[in-house]
This record gives sequence, structure tokens and C-alpha cells, in this order.
Amino acid sequence: MEQKTIDALVTLLIYVTPFLAIGMGIIWWMRRKSVDLSDVQKEAGPNRGKRRLFLLGFWRTED
Repeated sequence: MEQKTIDALVTLLIYVTPFLAIGMGIIWWMRRKSVDLSDVQKEAGPNRGKRRLFLLGFWRTED
């Protein structure tokens, strides 16, 4: 039973770690370039309409 638990945890780490590393890398890069999320959103332009997004199991509307 212990080996199955360890295998499950290793599998979880293998799948989750790359996403965490990519996210942390993006945050590091944005801080290094002095870019904020609002700057990125401004590049979309003033004529871009609001849209509904599905994120992490929830529907939300962009502000």
C-alpha cells in the first residue's frame, strides 16, 4: 500500500511541477522587464469587447 501512495505522489509531482515552473518563470520575467498584467491587457486595445472565459472550472467575464 505504501508503494502505491508514493507512486501516486511522484506522478502528481511530475505533472504539477512543470506548470508551477512555467508560472514562476513568467512572473520572474515580468518583474525583470518591469511589465505588469495591466500593461499586457492594455495592449489588446480599447476596442476589444468583453468576453466570457472559462478558467479553473468557472465562467467569468473580463473587466
